[in-house]
Amino acid sequence: MYLYWSPKRCGSKRTHQIHRNQFAVCRAKKAKLSNISRAKNAAGTIRSPTDETRCEVCPGGTLPDSNRQRCLEIPEAFLKAGSSWAIGAMTLSVAGIAITLLVISVFIKHNHTPIVKAAGREVSYVLLSGILLCYLITFVLVLKPTDIVCAVQRFGVGFCFTVVYAALLTKTNRISRIFNAGRRTVKRPKFISPKSQLVICTGLISIQVLINGVWMLVSPPKVIHYYPSRESNILVCSSFINTSYVIAFGYPIVLIIVCTVYAVLTRNIPEAFNESKHIGFTMYTTCVIWLAFVPLYFGIGNHTPLRITTMSVTISLSASVTIVCLFSPKLYIILCHPERNVRQSMMPNMKLTGTKTFTTSNTNAFCNNSTRRRSSLTYKVL
Repeated sequence: MYLYWSPKRCGSKRTHQIHRNQFAVCRAKKAKLSNISRAKNAAGTIRSPTDETRCEVCPGGTLPDSNRQRCLEIPEAFLKAGSSWAIGAMTLSVAGIAITLLVISVFIKHNHTPIVKAAGREVSYVLLSGILLCYLITFVLVLKPTDIVCAVQRFGVGFCFTVVYAALLTKTNRISRIFNAGRRTVKRPKFISPKSQLVICTGLISIQVLINGVWMLVSPPKVIHYYPSRESNILVCSSFINTSYVIAFGYPIVLIIVCTVYAVLTRNIPEAFNESKHIGFTMYTTCVIWLAFVPLYFGIGNHTPLRITTMSVTISLSASVTIVCLFSPKLYIILCHPERNVRQSMMPNMKLTGTKTFTTSNTNAFCNNSTRRRSSLTYKVL
């Protein structure tokens, strides 16, 4: 068998007859030239310092220099406080904080007026504290990620929601039990005193604290570098990359569902219990917000800054809905119509099906816990 060999370049027209093993030499030279070409053209690679026919891949977060001799670090990217996303989220939070502080100051100033008492002062202050935390968590979310910041974010996001909806659940449960007890008996329902309400609310909140504690022990929060593409180097908390935030939101979502069920069950109670209607509207709107948030959050994909901003805005919107729906009617009466800030019967005449006569206690004793005096009211049921 005869092949042709060019002493200067493989494939030349100048030929000489050679033996079979000389063909292997030609093929090796071509392979060497091909490897060098690939090393020069392969993305994200550099030439090996020990063998120029071999290419080495740059590790994540680095890119080769123009000569493909060494790997250079890509600058870290994260949601900065000066970015347009962060400024928009913080603006909404600042406005919410100002409104919340206004409501707290008005409630403290009129702490002993009937409308504040009827709202359940102690639980209302817990609720306002939770709303304030919802707005404040935005400023933690836009901080540069560190292990400590990631831990505060992970704990705070679920905790602030739990405080809000634990207080709302305590309120709706109290209203439901007072109304149902008034239908059946003159006895005062159990666990409706301010101290009992605080104990119930604290118990509900402690469940979330326990969940967060176990979660952090099993999977400690940490900051990582995330490389969604060859040119990316994103500094982010690990919880934003996967679906682990479902753990933080799982328990608050359960509270939201239970609150919504209570709101539906108490939607037809007398008008004097109109706070239950306000709570109902709050829960319906909250459900709509979160139904929009879930597909948006997981549909964004690798755009981590937008994910963080979406979560921050959703938290602020939920807090805003709560404070507007529940506290704006009370502020309107306190500030604009103080003559309506008086004690009134909480069980006006009701029209129900059938014919029946029954006696109940004055529900002001239930709601305000200020007197045990009972007055008999006779209702003619049509």
